[in-house]
Amino acid sequence: MQVYIQWNEGKRRLNLREHGIDFAGLMEFFDGGLLTQEDARFAYSELRFQSIGMRGCSALFVVWTPLDADCTAVHLISARKATHDETQNWFQYFATKN
Repeated sequence: MQVYIQWNEGKRRLNLREHGIDFAGLMEFFDGGLLTQEDARFAYSELRFQSIGMRGCSALFVVWTPLDADCTAVHLISARKATHDETQNWFQYFATKN
């Protein structure tokens, strides 16, 4: 399923500077297997999700919010390289699914 992504341009530049991840290159991230949970750390004004997935050979941790009920359009909030523990969780989750 093709996912349409959008972002705030200032936030994209900040994320690129701080984490080295460009939102513009994350289209294929949503095509792969994602380990996703709701981001309920704070009372956000919108529904937010945290997803761990692969882009090429790198595991990423991406925070996003859906723009529609089917999640075929999303707004990116942040993206960074996944930690070692997050990466291990992703591999363990998908190892048990196969």
